[in-house]
Formats: sequence, C-alpha cells, structure tokens
Amino acid sequence: MAGIVERLVPDELWELFQRVVPEAPSRPQGGGRRRHGDREVLAAIVFVSTSGCTWQQLPSASFGPSGATAHRRFSEWSKARVWAKLHRLVLDELGARGELDWSRCA
Repeated sequence: MAGIVERLVPDELWELFQRVVPEAPSRPQGGGRRRHGDREVLAAIVFVSTSGCTWQQLPSASFGPSGATAHRRFSEWSKARVWAKLHRLVLDELGARGELDWSRCA
C-alpha cells in the first residue's frame, strides 16, 4: 500500500498538503473506527482524478480508504478550499524557486 501512495503523493507534495489541510475533528464519544490517514486518502483522490475510475471503483485494498471515504474527504476538503490553497502554495513555491515561466501568460 505504501508504494502506490508514495508514488501518487510524493514527500514534497505531502509536505505542502499538510500546510493547507485542516486538522481532523476530534471524536468526543471516543469510539468508532480509526480515521484513515490523510496521505492515503489524498492518494486515493489523486488516483480517481487521474485514472478515470469512479469512487465506487477505487481499489480500496491498494489505498486503505473506501471510495465512499475518499469521496467524503474530497467533499470536506473542497468545502474548506484545500485545493485552491494548495494550488496557490504550489505556485508560490515554484515562483520562489524561479521555476515558473510567465512569458506565455496574457
């Protein structure tokens, strides 16, 4: 499981993602299943986004979370504007390194 997760979410992306993802809410009741790790869920979201499979077709044995869990977290993170924040952060990081070519921008 770790191999595919680390290929889809390399360490550098994971470090940036951790800066924008909201902290997991605590469970006051204390019970229930263990929450799947954010990195595994992010890898599942990347897989669905790039492979063309549906949430229901996600091979949970490869990632850990089910398609329903990945979709739920995708929705939570979308509402929290994680994707926009991550996009801005990636642009800022690339710009700081001089790795953006703005010559074709209008």
